[in-house]
Amino acid sequence: MKISSKMIIILFSFSLLLSQCASPQKKIDQQREKDPKYQYNLGLFYLNNNDIDRAIVHLNRTLTLEPRHYLAYNALGLALSMKGQLQEALKAYIRCLEINPSFSEARNNLGSLYQELGYLDKAEEEFKKALTDPGYQSKELPAYNLARLYFLKENFEEALALVNNALRFNSRLAMAHNLKGLILQKLNRLTEAIECFNQAIKLVPDDVTFNFNLAVAYFNDSQLLKAREILERIFPFVRDESLKQQIAYYLKIINEKLTYKI
Repeated sequence: MKISSKMIIILFSFSLLLSQCASPQKKIDQQREKDPKYQYNLGLFYLNNNDIDRAIVHLNRTLTLEPRHYLAYNALGLALSMKGQLQEALKAYIRCLEINPSFSEARNNLGSLYQELGYLDKAEEEFKKALTDPGYQSKELPAYNLARLYFLKENFEEALALVNNALRFNSRLAMAHNLKGLILQKLNRLTEAIECFNQAIKLVPDDVTFNFNLAVAYFNDSQLLKAREILERIFPFVRDESLKQQIAYYLKIINEKLTYKI
């Protein structure tokens, strides 16, 4: 097929236009590669979308470009924790706080990591520092974490005071309502515990753990029909094998008790 000179000119012009378009885009991509702010935001994007490996790549790139980017160290600590690389996460949080000792979000995260590693005294120290920071805007988190720590230590009265503090900071913190229910149950204040679990479920209706805890509270309060209804409803959605076994155990006992009553 013979191509006219006019067609050749059109094709040449089109290819020239494409090359001109590609050139600015290439420059933009090169600029982004060297822009720590862009790399950090990209790292956060992947972290928030649970693409941890990509998040780590871009956060490390941020730190190569700007070694004192404390926010990137904090985000890197979170990403490494999610991958189970706890010692590396520890280094990232510590480096973040070396650069900016007043960044209490990292201090709260460090406390959570210390707790996971079993360093409870160190965890308590970090939570307290974050809680007493007058500039920290999310004090419900260290208050909740301290309450959970004292709950694990079976210091239930102190745990209750702290979880109430967390709820004063943020009344919509569902996990704090749930923890308060667990504490009150240990103190044998079942009516109040049931109320707390119900409040947690109002905020997050489909949370299996919150529903299970409510069912157990109903069971302990001898409200067996309510306990059974919840356990039967959530059972199909449970993925954890241990929790499935617990639910089956409670249902067996409930059915035996109800049969015996009849």
